[in-house]
Amino acid sequence: MPRNVGDIDKWLRIIAGLLILGLGAFGPVGWWGLLGIVPLATGVMGSCPAYSLMGMNTCQRRM
Repeated sequence: MPRNVGDIDKWLRIIAGLLILGLGAFGPVGWWGLLGIVPLATGVMGSCPAYSLMGMNTCQRRM
C-alpha cells in the first residue's frame, strides 16, 4: 500500500492506539480497548485504507 499518512498524523495515531489499548488493559474500557489496534497499526504502517477510499493524503509532498 502506498504511504498516505503524514508524520504528525502517524505519531498521533500511534499515541492514540497505545492509549486506547492501555485503557482497555488497565482501565474501564475493557474489551473495547482492542480497537486501539486499528490506529496503532495504521500509524506504524503509514497507510490508512480509509484515507485511500476517500482520496486523502496527509503526507507532505516532496518537490
